[in-house]
Amino acid sequence: MKEHLDFKPVEGVQVAITLKMNEANEEEWLVQIINKNDFGIDNVLIVTKGYGTIDGEEKKTSILRHMLEHVPAQTASIIEPIQPELFQLSNEFWVSYYIGRQIYDKKFVFVAGSVIPKNLTEVPYTDLKGVLHS
Repeated sequence: MKEHLDFKPVEGVQVAITLKMNEANEEEWLVQIINKNDFGIDNVLIVTKGYGTIDGEEKKTSILRHMLEHVPAQTASIIEPIQPELFQLSNEFWVSYYIGRQIYDKKFVFVAGSVIPKNLTEVPYTDLKGVLHS
């Protein structure tokens, strides 16, 4: 059935893993979706999972599903918090959304070891630094 859908290329939508200091002055990592477009996106479904090898042993996280009814134009919205221990794994965020009646779909994968301090950059529409995937 999916082969009968006309998926257009994703433009102007990114996923970021951001670093925030909470009220207790502790690091808090958040996964966010960034909508850089001049229009909102609707019915945003994000399927997340982690996988890889740690100390020679295959590891997989639970598969989580998140639904955001609307992500306004030129904003960032939180998808989920993420534990830094998971940065040893590849973390996948499969994003599907609508603009009008057109569906868009893209898989964003942060490979194991990519969320590190030297890769942090300014994340649009937030006052946070993070690793940005386009």
